[in-house]
Amino acid sequence: MRVCYFGTYRADYARNRLMIDRLRAQGAQVIECHARLWRGIEDREQVGGGGWKRPRFWWRAFTAYVRLLWRYLRVGSYDVMIVGYPGQPDIPLARLLTWISGKPLVWDVLMSIYLIALERKLDERSPFGVAMIRRLESLDCRLVDWFLLDTPAYADWFQETYHIPKRRVRLLPLGADERVFKPVDQHERAADEFRCVYYGTFIPNHSVETIIRAADLLKSDPEIDFKLIGQGPEKEKACQLAHECGLENVTFIDWMDEERLAGEVGKSDLCLGTFGKTPQALMTMQNKIHECLAMAKPLINGDSPVMRALFEHGEQVYLCRREDPQDLARAIVTLKENPELRAKLARQGYAYYQEHLSFERLSRQLVAHLEEIVA
Repeated sequence: MRVCYFGTYRADYARNRLMIDRLRAQGAQVIECHARLWRGIEDREQVGGGGWKRPRFWWRAFTAYVRLLWRYLRVGSYDVMIVGYPGQPDIPLARLLTWISGKPLVWDVLMSIYLIALERKLDERSPFGVAMIRRLESLDCRLVDWFLLDTPAYADWFQETYHIPKRRVRLLPLGADERVFKPVDQHERAADEFRCVYYGTFIPNHSVETIIRAADLLKSDPEIDFKLIGQGPEKEKACQLAHECGLENVTFIDWMDEERLAGEVGKSDLCLGTFGKTPQALMTMQNKIHECLAMAKPLINGDSPVMRALFEHGEQVYLCRREDPQDLARAIVTLKENPELRAKLARQGYAYYQEHLSFERLSRQLVAHLEEIVA
């Protein structure tokens, strides 16, 4: 199979890298037809919040799509085109090119940028801009042949919001890069230290505030410390809250490459997932959840129907109420005082990952979807 992986997608994002690697691992030939448009999370948020009005952005977009079209002209024949994440601006051009070539168009949606814009309150800064994002996403859904989404809940949201026929949707969980996120021997350190690690983007659906307030409730315990790794729009707010609470048990660390990040996770006693109540948080399965399972680390995450559909509380993961610092603090203390339960979560979480989310399994699942689509 020859696959054209197309768009202004985030080339360094785990989902896109894994998609390409899975295809190649199964013997598919992948031609990456990519041009960079976005400079980062803050750049996309600034554009969605009104930066789209600036001529400089339109010139940047124009030159990016000229480069993308030029590269496409060198792709040659292919069996199917996949638009990578985030692909909303790319779909109209991709549809035109696949109509001309007579090939199916698959969109790896992953997330709705319209929903992300609402959660980050960009509609308060640019109502017209966010309305246009919704119209673009709605148009995209009418143009695409097939959709890849990671959870049934998110697939249901897209079907109800944009009236996508269910028969055109295929599910593909995120998984993890097992070359980086794999079980490691925990480094030796002082017996009286219990380290909790969070990593990710500081955004509403992760609710880092819940973690900080839980740390405040636990600050009298000198053994428990928190490492919060990452960047994002709400990091400054999180740092300010930790300062106001006078927390000495919380350390903020800037984003780091995946090898170093996996090293920090490997040193942890407990990993912290996401605790927000936004629609995104409740419908999706964040990268860090699968990555922590792949590293055989005990994980606390906010409860949700998606989590309950896949995992059993106290078996593969430990669940707590979302945006509830007291319940999170209780969960941390419970696991700190119960090493047997931590070991059970690590062991059974890893077994679940191996059975349902491994690189090999998801690679076969992806290729099976594409073979069905091409046929």
